[in-house]
Amino acid sequence: MMRTHYCGDLNSNNVGEKVVLSGWVHKRRDLGGLIFIDMRDREGIVQVCFDPKFQTALDNASCLRNEFCIQIKGQVVPRPDKQVNKNMATGEIEVLAEEVQIYNTSEPLPLDFNQNNTEEQRLKYRYLDLRRPEMAQRLKTRAKITAFVRRFMDDNGFLDIETPMLTKATPEGARDYLVPSRVHKGKFYALPQSPQLFKQLLMMSGFDRYYQIVKCFRDEDLRADRQPEFTQIDVETSFLTASEVREIMEKMVRGLWQNILKVNLGQFPTMTWHEAMQRFGSDKPDLRNPLEIIDISDLMKEVEFKVFHQPANDPKGRVAVIRVPNGSAITRKQIDEYTQFVSIYGAKGLLWLKVNDINGGLDGVQSPITKFLSDTVLKALLQRVKAENGDILFFGADKWQVVTDALGALRLKLGRDLDLTRLDEWKPLWVIDFPMFERDDEGHLAAMHHPFTSPRDFTPQQLISDPTSAVANAYDMVINGYEVGGGSVRIFEPQMQQTVFHILGINEEEQAEKFGFLLDALKFGTPPHAGLAFGLDRLVMLLTGTDNIRDVIAFPKTTAAACLMTDAPSLANPEALSELAIQVAKIENS
Repeated sequence: MMRTHYCGDLNSNNVGEKVVLSGWVHKRRDLGGLIFIDMRDREGIVQVCFDPKFQTALDNASCLRNEFCIQIKGQVVPRPDKQVNKNMATGEIEVLAEEVQIYNTSEPLPLDFNQNNTEEQRLKYRYLDLRRPEMAQRLKTRAKITAFVRRFMDDNGFLDIETPMLTKATPEGARDYLVPSRVHKGKFYALPQSPQLFKQLLMMSGFDRYYQIVKCFRDEDLRADRQPEFTQIDVETSFLTASEVREIMEKMVRGLWQNILKVNLGQFPTMTWHEAMQRFGSDKPDLRNPLEIIDISDLMKEVEFKVFHQPANDPKGRVAVIRVPNGSAITRKQIDEYTQFVSIYGAKGLLWLKVNDINGGLDGVQSPITKFLSDTVLKALLQRVKAENGDILFFGADKWQVVTDALGALRLKLGRDLDLTRLDEWKPLWVIDFPMFERDDEGHLAAMHHPFTSPRDFTPQQLISDPTSAVANAYDMVINGYEVGGGSVRIFEPQMQQTVFHILGINEEEQAEKFGFLLDALKFGTPPHAGLAFGLDRLVMLLTGTDNIRDVIAFPKTTAAACLMTDAPSLANPEALSELAIQVAKIENS
């Protein structure tokens, strides 16, 4: 027998038992007549003592070094009272080793478990990085999360159905990863950006509750919470309304937080997209941050100050302010830094006002813009924002999007810099009623979610006549400023789907080529259906307390979509390329 117990599972209830442990040497201490090691496996660490009572084991332990893979046979004994380690789960006991077997020795590690290694080192030697207890714990938690999701889905009547990995390219908002076909030379499969069309087809097939924990692939610009291949908890239902879908999914997420963290998230509030953007400058607001963006355009319409006057009177403009309680201590140097920060988002400057004496009128405030303000406007402004002595106000005045983006980002930065964001809280919410369409960089209409999202209370005719007023029957779940899931009611009528394609500039020929199978399927008694997809990696990231999605994926890619461990991607064998009828263009700097 190679193992009877895991190291981390032993406790005082095991005292007196003979055990067999297999794992790694985590730490070694030679005290002359005694040798102690901390032995580690996936469940934790236990102290092992080598004593002269078992001289052969003691002699063999003299050659043990960190990360040797070993087996220990011995007895669980209580530690002396003065040696109890309350910081270890196994700190009340130790194992008195009677035999030791070395499965394998280890060279000195290229990673230092006690120091901060670079992320490049950690990814290159990922198999070693995963031995670290904190990394092992994250993957164990991930396994608990997926097990909980599967139980929940099964208990609620959902069927786990697989969809293809080799499929056809569809517009999902990012570039596709393409796979060449050897049989059909010159043709390519696409790896799915999501199972969107297949899960809709499953609804048409009568499987009214589907789910899948599935890999998705998107060739897009990366950041800390993105990966080229990621995992979704994919869900679709028939004959359920948007609110009913949200109710089921909220129940699942509340259960997850209770199961993993013993935290009760309570009922999730619901907020429209417009309200989220107006108050927080983001469609995924972090409600742990108490700062809000307050509109003051109406107060600035008659002000002679051009910076405020013009956007206040422009239907596409916005004048708004953030009140920072007790923020008057912010220095001019810090204000200059915040001014530079908002310029990233297109803001031409950052005006400010410090409140020294709320009852002192213009003499009670300090600001470069006081000469443009009347006592009446100032009083209305201070009342609007509920200012108090010691506050500072930061202003944004420009086009609506510029002000919203700049103050939204500034709000988050102020929350971090001034320790205003309550990091020990959980603040979930639903964001609903997104615009159906948005303008891309070239001014063309694009679907804000995807082209299969249904408008709410719009006919095809109304959609054609006024597409920018349409509200999508869509919803996002947001937790602490992260969008963890999003979904919508789907289009289930052929005319509406063709209308949306038409508005997006997809002509009939392209519709038939890319979506002919979907449009055909919609003709045969398609039920009303709605769904949602969670980012599993992002959920795990939140539940394990890290801010980097790579920490919760066993073998992730870098921000350059490369695997440092396997050196992927790599050049292909010329013979394989020839068989696929592919010729690679000359690669610069190869």
